[in-house]
Amino acid sequence: MDVHRDGRLSWMRGRSLRRRAAVISASVLLAGALAACSSASAANAPVRLNYWSFPDNSGAIQQAVDTCGAASGGKYTISYNKLPTDADSQRQQLVRRLAAHDSSMDILGLDVTWEAETAQAGWIEPWTGANKAAAVKDTLPTMLQTATWNGQLYAVPYNTNTQLLWYRSDLVPTPPTTWAQMIADATQLAKEGKPHYIEIQGAQYEGATVWFNSLVASAGGSILNASGTAPSLGAPALKALQTMSTLANSPAVDPSLGVQQEDQNRLAMEGGSAAFELNYPFVYPSMQMDNPQLFKHFKWALYPRVYPNMPSHVTIGGIDLAVSSYSTHPALAEQAILCLRDRSNQILAAVKGGLPPTLMSLYSNPSFIKAYPFAAAIKAALLSASVRPKTPFYQNVSIVISHAVSPANGINPTSTLGQIRGGINNALSDKGLVP
Repeated sequence: MDVHRDGRLSWMRGRSLRRRAAVISASVLLAGALAACSSASAANAPVRLNYWSFPDNSGAIQQAVDTCGAASGGKYTISYNKLPTDADSQRQQLVRRLAAHDSSMDILGLDVTWEAETAQAGWIEPWTGANKAAAVKDTLPTMLQTATWNGQLYAVPYNTNTQLLWYRSDLVPTPPTTWAQMIADATQLAKEGKPHYIEIQGAQYEGATVWFNSLVASAGGSILNASGTAPSLGAPALKALQTMSTLANSPAVDPSLGVQQEDQNRLAMEGGSAAFELNYPFVYPSMQMDNPQLFKHFKWALYPRVYPNMPSHVTIGGIDLAVSSYSTHPALAEQAILCLRDRSNQILAAVKGGLPPTLMSLYSNPSFIKAYPFAAAIKAALLSASVRPKTPFYQNVSIVISHAVSPANGINPTSTLGQIRGGINNALSDKGLVP
C-alpha cells in the first residue's frame, strides 16, 4: 500500500494468522469501547457507514464519500476514517479492530495483498448475486484476481497501479525492450560520462519483493504453485535472480540501490543522475512540477522483458473495497461500495487522486487520457500484469523474499534461490515466524 499511494509502499512485516489471533485476542477488551463508535444510527436517521482506508490528501475520496451519501436518498451517510500513512500501520490497525469484532467497521480499503488473509480469517464477506455481477462488470481481470480467494469474490477493485519504464529521450531516443538491453544502454552512457543510473526499488521491503515477482512472472514462472501451497520458483526464479545480480554489479546501478524505494527513485530521476526508472505513474506529474526542463524529455514505455520473445508481466497493485463481517449494515455497505467505485468516482480518483481506474472502459475516456497520456501503456501493462503470491501467509512470504534479495549485490543466484525456497516452505508451514 505503497507513503504516497502511487509509489509506494512499505508493507507490513506481518505474523501468521494463528499466532496473530493469540497475540491480538487481548484487544477484545477494547470491544466495549468500540461499540460506542458503532455505525448504528438513531431511529429515523440515515445509517452511518464507517469507511476505513488509506489517507487520501487529494480530496478525491472525501468528495466521493460526500457524493455517495447525498445520492443514497437518505439511506446512509459515509464517514471516511483515515488509516495511518504507511501500509504496515494500516494493516495493523485493521487487523486489531477486526480481531476485536469491531462493529464500527463497515467498508474496508484493502491493499491487494490482504484479501486472502482477511477472507481466510472470516473477517470480510463474499459478494454474491446482482451486486457481485455489478462489481465484476467491466473490471480489469487481473484486479479481480486480487479480490478473489478460493473461487469467491471478497472485494471490489477500487483503484489499481502498475509500473512502467520511464526514461530520458535526450539520452536514449529509443527505449530498451529487455533488461539486458537496458543495462547495456546504461553501461554505454556511463562510459560516455552521461547520466546513466537505472532506478528501481532495492531496499529490504515490499518493493524488492515486487521487483522479484515481476521478473519471475516475466520469465514465465511464479513464486507459488497454483494452489498457493508450495513454492514454484524453478528456472524462472533463477533467471530473475541472475538479472537482479547483473544490474547490482554493473556500472548501471545506483550506488544507493540497497536503500532505494519509490520516492528515492523519483528524486534521483528528477535530480538528473538517472537515465531509466521503473516506477508508478505518480512520477509523471511530479517531474512535470519539479523539473519542467527535464520533463520535456521524460517518456514512458512498457516494463522491460526478461526474454526478447516473452512479454513482461509487471506486478499489479491497488486497493480493493470489502465489507467487514462485523458490519451491522452489510447490504448498505455493498451499495455504498458500488457507488464509491462507479465511473464518475473512478475518474475523480484518477484525475484528482492520481490512481488509475479498474474499469476497463475508462481507459478510452477523454478526461482520463488528458490526465494520463500514457493510459494505453498502463492498460496494456495491467491486462498482462502478474499478481503477487496469493496466500494468507503473504506477509511472511514477502519478508522471506525481500530479505533474500536485498541488498541485490549480495545475491548468489543458486544459493539465494535455495534460501528463498526454504524460507517460503517455513512460512507456509507456519514455522520460523518473522516480525
